Amino acid sequence: MSIRLYDTSASQVRDFVPIVPGCVSIYLCGATVQAPPHIGHIRSGLNFDIMRRWFAYRGYDVAFVRNVTDIDDKIIAKSRETGLPWWQIGYANERAFNDGYSALGCLPPTGEPRATGHVPEMIEMMQELIRRGHAYEVDGNVYFSVTSYPDYLSLSHQELDNLRQPEGEGETGKRDQRDFALWKSVKPGEPSWDTPWGRGRPGWHLECSAMAHKYLGPAFDIHGGGRDLIFPHHENEIAQSKAFGDEFATYWLHNAWVTLSGEKMSKSLGNSVLVSEMVRKWRPIVLRYYLGTPHYRSMIEYSEEALREAEVGFNRIEGFAQRVTELHGTVEPAPQVPPAFAEAMDDDFGVPQALAIVHTAVRQGNAALAADDKENAVARLAEVRAMLGVLGLDPLDALWSGPAQGEDLHGVVDALVKLVLEQRQAARERKDYATSDAIRDRLSQAGLAIEDRADGSRWTLNQP
Repeated sequence: MSIRLYDTSASQVRDFVPIVPGCVSIYLCGATVQAPPHIGHIRSGLNFDIMRRWFAYRGYDVAFVRNVTDIDDKIIAKSRETGLPWWQIGYANERAFNDGYSALGCLPPTGEPRATGHVPEMIEMMQELIRRGHAYEVDGNVYFSVTSYPDYLSLSHQELDNLRQPEGEGETGKRDQRDFALWKSVKPGEPSWDTPWGRGRPGWHLECSAMAHKYLGPAFDIHGGGRDLIFPHHENEIAQSKAFGDEFATYWLHNAWVTLSGEKMSKSLGNSVLVSEMVRKWRPIVLRYYLGTPHYRSMIEYSEEALREAEVGFNRIEGFAQRVTELHGTVEPAPQVPPAFAEAMDDDFGVPQALAIVHTAVRQGNAALAADDKENAVARLAEVRAMLGVLGLDPLDALWSGPAQGEDLHGVVDALVKLVLEQRQAARERKDYATSDAIRDRLSQAGLAIEDRADGSRWTLNQP
């Protein structure tokens, strides 16, 4: 079965046919770095990280470009508000985004260009658009004429007569109010660059077209981003790129939002949950499980309760992996995932259906452990590790099992807890249940969960 994708432009699932056999090229709209990331921002990076991993598993050579928008109206507004230079704000938040991607196990992109590093490419694109009659200059502003491109709004399927184009400050002189800015003339106190039409700065949409063209060429396979970017950003990218002469993207994939109280999580609404704060309260692998396992086109309604449920689900998987490893030693991932898992992933990256296969294997593995069936338990863990590896969720992978902040205290804690558990066991053997229960309660208060089993007691960390 070939990989099938839901293409927003076609409003249907299509078979994936790459431009170059055996290769896949992906451009993802990345961070606009006016503030640190919340979990809604990181969800997009996570979703496309899983897609990228699946393409690689299926044998594709993946070129994955994720841009950084380091100059736009929001960053300039933040600079005015704080008194900090625009570049300082952008760089600090770019690092915060990369810290968030890394914390949640996202692979680094093939390339991560910044908008401000590609002004010459933008100027070249505008010159060609003006030459072709698709753009015009007024008072140092350069606008794209939407009526010059007959297929405008083919992605969002709006009616041109009803269109209202978002406008920025100082966008004067438009021939048609539906036209959008490619370049904005210089204003006092704003960063600016030299162009044939005077000093100014880029429009948001032009940046991505120029960077996609430079790094992936005139035609590439997949353009991705959040569904909030369909209009105006992606619609305007298509218009200016195709009017320039590029074929641009063959498929358009859009991930859904993380919502809070029914509203899209956003900085402007003040309801964002910062990644830097979340990873202090929850293990990063649990956050990845929570954000990455719903279908990428499904909304996630954030709540502490939902995160706790995700933690319970992941702990069930992790506990199985740890028990098999403790009893039977290291188990390497299977060379291939089960066919049902592959079928689910091939069908528009059906992670929920694929995850159901993981949980089934865990249940079978636990049953094998209970029956002292080593061969079956080890085989199920090999399958589970293969499947979780594709999702970036293998708890036995060095990424997740390595020491935190350079210090491996697990061994020290394990030795101390085992000493206490031996004292508890001695109390139970002499039928001093009050002391036994008191020790268990004190361990629980310290954040440890104790599981009593036939082969002895086992401890795990209780997460908040």
